[in-house]
Amino acid sequence: MNQLDKALSFKNLHQGLQPFVMPNPWDAGTARVLAGMGFKALATTSAGLAFALGRKDAENALSRDEILRNAHDIVDASDLPVSADLENGFGDTPDAVAETIRMAVAIGLVGGSIEDATGRQESPIYDFDHAVERIAAAAEVVRSLPFPFMLTARAENFLNGRFDLDDTIRRLQAFEAAGADVLFAPGLPDAEAIRLVCASVSKPVSVVMGLKGTTYSVSQLGDLGVHRISLGSSLSRAAWGAFMRAAQEVQTTGTFAFSDQAIPFDIVNGMMIKN
Repeated sequence: MNQLDKALSFKNLHQGLQPFVMPNPWDAGTARVLAGMGFKALATTSAGLAFALGRKDAENALSRDEILRNAHDIVDASDLPVSADLENGFGDTPDAVAETIRMAVAIGLVGGSIEDATGRQESPIYDFDHAVERIAAAAEVVRSLPFPFMLTARAENFLNGRFDLDDTIRRLQAFEAAGADVLFAPGLPDAEAIRLVCASVSKPVSVVMGLKGTTYSVSQLGDLGVHRISLGSSLSRAAWGAFMRAAQEVQTTGTFAFSDQAIPFDIVNGMMIKN
């Protein structure tokens, strides 16, 4: 599919009666496996990429060029629409955010998220007006495109120790008014908070699953009003868990029973084709 076809497909996924799951590969290989398994769209994960590169998931651990290069590899790995974790847009100013969106479009992405977290411990969240201006700048770029690019605006309060649901909803509503296509507040504490967020905006709401203690099913999230579900770094961490358990078995017992649970070579090898 070309970029227009991918963009239209991605937009349509947000209009379904049930939420769709958008898993997060961290390289071309994992993207091809997920595409081959039948998922309809993919998203990048900055944490998954950082771990694969031997770095912590922290502010400035990855450059914009590194994240976009990885996103480009994932775009090229399959014919699925891809949305990218674009962090805070790699700059404080609205102009920096706008440039990041333009660069994301140029590599074939059809969606991307911009967060209102600064990455600075002393002031972790952008002031309200400035946060809205940044989303408005991104939306202005999106509106100029010849295809629908799904701009996701993220309110990061709950991931930064600011457990203020009212302010989170106020921000999401303002981001919607500024032109965001999808709203996202990672770290919401419970089902009632998710329900309230979904009821407070008219654009699709995305949530992240795979965090410890979050056990809602796709159908349960649909009942709460959710349209999209991503998996963040959880698939990456699941892979790391299997890797470490296998290595620990070898190290501690000198046995190799882990190989009984490993995916056969021929299956993995056969999935390394573009779907």
